[in-house]
Order: sequence, then C-alpha cells, then structure tokens
Amino acid sequence: MIKLVYCVTRRRGMALEEFSRYWREVHGPIGRRIPGLRRLVQSYRVPCPPDMASPEFDGMAELWFDDLAALEAARRSPEWQASSADEANFIDKARTALFLTEEQEIQ
Repeated sequence: MIKLVYCVTRRRGMALEEFSRYWREVHGPIGRRIPGLRRLVQSYRVPCPPDMASPEFDGMAELWFDDLAALEAARRSPEWQASSADEANFIDKARTALFLTEEQEIQ
C-alpha cells in the first residue's frame, strides 16, 4: 500500500476556521469519490504549545492506494480532476508540498 501525503496551506486572506470547514465539508466529499482511494484522512492544524514553533502548513491530507498503478489510474479519472480543480477555492498551491510514502510501523 502506498500513501500520497499533501501538506496544505490555506489561500491568503482565508481564515483558518473557514479553510478547515471548506476542506472538511466541501472538498472532502469531492476527494472521497476518487476511484481506487482506500482511505482519506484530513489532519487539521491546532494551536501549538508556547515552546513549539508554529507549522508552515495548515493541514495534512493522506490518501491511500493499493499500489502505484492504482494511484496513476486515479490521477487520470474525472473525479481526480474535479478534486484538483476545487483546490483553487481554498488552497495556496505555491505553499503546498506533497510526497509519496510507504509506511513502516515501528514496534
């Protein structure tokens, strides 16, 4: 199983609460329709303790696929295109990072 991780930052001028609501209530259901997507998790920024630096990102999305072929097929789908198009409504793409991972649980 592979995971695509997005570290996302809200559009300039958008309040964190508005960003989080839109991401959860509007964008999340759009992304959930992507074919081959096994799991979708959105992690929202919370206040940091005073001794921790504030993060550069406002949240993180994790998308799980069976393998790279499943991800490639998903990326060609109309559902992926709809999800990508919707990002302009709440994400600053210039301040977004993504990477592919394969988890290793440490026991």
